[in-house]
Amino acid sequence: MRLKEKVALITGAGQGIGREIALSFAREGADLAICDINLEQAGQTKKEVEALGRTALDLKVDVTNYAEVEEGVNKILDKFKRIDILVNNAGITKDSLILRLSEADWDAVLNVNLKGAFNTIKAVSRVMLKQRSGKIINIASIIGIIGNPGQANYAASKAGIIALTKTTAKELASRNINVNAVAPGFIQTAMTEKLPEELKAKMLSNIPLGRFGTVQDVAKTCIYLASEDSSYITGQTIVVDGGMVML
Repeated sequence: MRLKEKVALITGAGQGIGREIALSFAREGADLAICDINLEQAGQTKKEVEALGRTALDLKVDVTNYAEVEEGVNKILDKFKRIDILVNNAGITKDSLILRLSEADWDAVLNVNLKGAFNTIKAVSRVMLKQRSGKIINIASIIGIIGNPGQANYAASKAGIIALTKTTAKELASRNINVNAVAPGFIQTAMTEKLPEELKAKMLSNIPLGRFGTVQDVAKTCIYLASEDSSYITGQTIVVDGGMVML
């Protein structure tokens, strides 16, 4: 129970990696604020968290809208009185080669993936600064480190997340707030299952551990960064990719 009596806010927690992080945090004793653009999916995660014996609040939040994020944070404070952990997981993809990439698709991905993280950090850091403690975990991607054809917008957003993590870590360190990023590699989710088999086979051949990652692999890393076990780690990007990228 490494997160006992902690309150965690997780964005994009209605499905995939965000959902698994929420459930894993609940198993470690945390109460959850589950934020997602899809309230029905957030509500389902809430039920699963409550089935584990923890308290949960589900909120429909568009992370690109600061006023909406701030309103959500106030509702969380009304219920739980504090926020100890923030996980910025909300993200989208709109892939296309750069010559065909529309301005609308560029803006949409940067708004959700990068501006969304900025908005939640800005709103939650005010709370953590008063508490003089907190853990912020930003979900990046190895694509933000190595790039990938057809994902200029996604790569830029995730590289931005890494830079945002480093700067925020320096700004908040004096108040005992740790800020780190997790950069998953090829993780088995509903999104990746849609990829062509030949592409998945090619990617698998580049992974030294010989398997694709699971949402549990990412969640376990987040538990470590959210716990006191990582109290002397800040400003870092932890790559979870089976050795696909070695820095």
